[in-house]
Amino acid sequence: MKAVADGEDPGKIILGLNEEVMIEELGVALPAKLDTGAQSASLSARQIRTFKRDGQDWVSFDLWVVPEQREKIGLEQDQWRTLELPLSKHVRIKRRAENQIDGAPGYSRRPVVELTLCVRDRARRVDVNLTDRSDFRFPLLVGSEALVSLGALVDPAQSMSGGAPSCSKEETVGLAAEETE
Repeated sequence: MKAVADGEDPGKIILGLNEEVMIEELGVALPAKLDTGAQSASLSARQIRTFKRDGQDWVSFDLWVVPEQREKIGLEQDQWRTLELPLSKHVRIKRRAENQIDGAPGYSRRPVVELTLCVRDRARRVDVNLTDRSDFRFPLLVGSEALVSLGALVDPAQSMSGGAPSCSKEETVGLAAEETE
């Protein structure tokens, strides 16, 4: 990833419907579904709990990836078990029609964390909500907000076309510094 001056277009990249995405803060690469119909990004998590640390809101969770997939992608227990990150905010997400109960609100409240997602050679810091995605094939869903940030176009005829993520730590550190300016 190269630094881009304000207003300069780094160019669009074409990605497939599914891609491998590195989550820098967790040190894991996960298979993800790229979904232009979803607004936000979602990460599969269980045992989600918010708490206070030094007066700040934090969230604790277990990254939920099915055991067979954990072995396949080489996840160690410390990479998926009892993770803690600062809480960015909460969001309301509309529930799917088949998950709504008569008389119940049509929304769920989810905690959001900021994560650096790396696809191909592009890293961007995006909001990611935490929810149980165990009923889905991919533990990470990358929605339209993150896709716009990445400058990505999605070709549903392709899958895993981006290859392994290749963002360097130096670029990710530089990205974090640029965002705080």
